[in-house]
Amino acid sequence: MGVIFKQSFRNTLIIFAAFAIGGVNTLFLYTQFLQDKYYGLVTFLLSSANLLMPLTAFGIQYTIVKFYSGYESKLQRDKFLSMALFLPLFIALPLGFLATVFYDQIGVFLSKENIIIKDYTFVIYLVAIATAYFEIFYSWSKVQLKSVFGNFIKELYNRLVIMLLLFLVFLEVLTKDEFIYYLTASYFLRTLIMMLYAFKLYLPKFTFSLPDNFKEIIKYSAYIILAGSASAILIDIDKVMLPGKKELEIAAYYTVAVFIGSSIEAPGRAMYQILQPLTSKALNEKNYKEVNKLYKQSSINLALICGLFFLLINLNLHELYQLLPQKYSGGALVVLMISTAKLYTMFLGSNGAIISNSKYYKILLPYGVIMAITVGLLNYYMIDWIGMNGAALSTLIVILLFNTLKVWYVNAKFSMIPFSKKTLQVLLCIAFIFGIFYFINFNFHPIINIALKSVLISVSYLLLVKQLHISKEINDLIKRYLRF
Repeated sequence: MGVIFKQSFRNTLIIFAAFAIGGVNTLFLYTQFLQDKYYGLVTFLLSSANLLMPLTAFGIQYTIVKFYSGYESKLQRDKFLSMALFLPLFIALPLGFLATVFYDQIGVFLSKENIIIKDYTFVIYLVAIATAYFEIFYSWSKVQLKSVFGNFIKELYNRLVIMLLLFLVFLEVLTKDEFIYYLTASYFLRTLIMMLYAFKLYLPKFTFSLPDNFKEIIKYSAYIILAGSASAILIDIDKVMLPGKKELEIAAYYTVAVFIGSSIEAPGRAMYQILQPLTSKALNEKNYKEVNKLYKQSSINLALICGLFFLLINLNLHELYQLLPQKYSGGALVVLMISTAKLYTMFLGSNGAIISNSKYYKILLPYGVIMAITVGLLNYYMIDWIGMNGAALSTLIVILLFNTLKVWYVNAKFSMIPFSKKTLQVLLCIAFIFGIFYFINFNFHPIINIALKSVLISVSYLLLVKQLHISKEINDLIKRYLRF
């Protein structure tokens, strides 16, 4: 467990650094250095590639993690990893052939509302292939219990490259078209770096012989393709559908708002890396008392921490939008809906870890597919109705509904829920602070306003939480580091 916690701590630092750099890119560099049309174009291309990636990867990134540790001989491991490298090609190569033959038709279909998309359709396929093999090599390193470097490359590499390329656009070293080409090339460089690292950790003797359980591998991979595709649809479908119905610029405005709203989950993503192995261990040992304890503790602690982020973001939103170009300011309602959806997810604590690490993990496939279909249908109608607010509302409705079903499912199978009377206390704390500071504004520079208001919100919230004794862990942190 020492290895897990050590790497989890380092991964936590990487995630926070990635959010910080991503924030600078998304809120300031993209909005200042790249035209709205090109920002929307980049968002569309990368989101479309993310939708295609699970199919081109053939689910191998998950298959490696599931099966690798089960092989006792080096011969079987080498056969398995060789198969893992070649199997995605049986989808990627025919897909590439079809994309080449029908390139014009695909380009016309995708660019009905925005003709500029047609000239860059090939980027979607190339980024999907590069990302698929990156994820495979990342999983390759994780099964060697080495996740920090891969996490650094995954979370920070692209954001640092984007920052560099945007500055080169600003300095007129690169044109906006060249920015897209160099960004595409950077995905292949990222994959090459990850491949060299994975081979350094473990270089198999490559063979075309199949492992003994190859039928089970193919069956699992085919299953997980659908599950992975469903998850990708939920995350990126709105950014793909918006340019299909509205101007590309709308995708840029929506992306900024979604990033702001989603940033409240940064602590949750960091903590989940610790929750995942702890929950898995408790389930494997059939220690359901510990699972229930982790479930409730993670729910309260994540709700408290992410609740503070929710307040800081939404109560400073007016000032934050004053720092951005005025045309981006229409996303306030999107931020509120997305941050509410993320906050509700945090209230569920280790719910996802319980399902995915239990014998009931197969429920995630029909669950994910129905969830993806629902959000797609809602987007289809709501984007026409209220534009990007409709896309955010679709996401909010789906997350509230299907996360509630996950709570019901875990309770039905394990007789445990994440909520308690402390959950109500957390909600009241958030509502109380929100109600007070929503009407408090200062007449200084927006940066000074944000700093001053953030201090007041944080101190008030933490004092209230401490006095109510909602969480022993949070109270200990307050006493240790803040001393009040």
